[in-house]
Amino acid sequence: MIAQSNMRNKSTGGGGLLRRLLALFLIVATAWCIWVYVQIDTVASQDNAQPADAIAVFGAAEYSGHPSPVLHARLDHAVELYRKQIAPLVVTLGGGTDKDSGNTEGGVGRDYLLANGIPFANIIAETRSIDTEQQVHRLAAIAHENNLRHIVVVSDGTHLFRIRQLCQDAGLDVYTSPRPALGHISNYDLFMRYVHEIISYTALRLNINVAFLHSWLEGKPEV
Repeated sequence: MIAQSNMRNKSTGGGGLLRRLLALFLIVATAWCIWVYVQIDTVASQDNAQPADAIAVFGAAEYSGHPSPVLHARLDHAVELYRKQIAPLVVTLGGGTDKDSGNTEGGVGRDYLLANGIPFANIIAETRSIDTEQQVHRLAAIAHENNLRHIVVVSDGTHLFRIRQLCQDAGLDVYTSPRPALGHISNYDLFMRYVHEIISYTALRLNINVAFLHSWLEGKPEV
């Protein structure tokens, strides 16, 4: 009887320890998510565009050679910054998801900028990257090749905190500038965007590959 009682006590004690560890994990995870959310929201609500060497437009979907609404809005914002003489050079980023079409986000962005009066010599189109991390790596290479010290990065507001951190990791000095919102976005879609960025940033810091998540929401139109 005594032996059975001791075994039950050990079992109960082990279960209590597990519950305490689980509770501690949930507290830490919740605090982390709240901190990341605040960082994302803070960067998304500020336009820090200022004189720089270049404006970099992060890619979003293109449809048969035409920019999607999201890419359209990012490019329009870059054109506005260029006309304000924020920077003399615009870099468009992004490869193609449809290999058969031959179109790329960076190429479509370049064509759109040309149609809006920006000279060919003032545009660099990057057409090989397939996600945000690769776009940052290609941007860092372009900055090194062209001696670009300060860059204004343009994307969706919720996207910019992760972009800024990736750029800093790559040794880039960037100023974030969110593109204008498109129409009305539902609370659910906005919530999912924050979830996407919180998970993506957490995975980045833990060096975990979440490619499935990027294919789900990377460049999803905000309408």
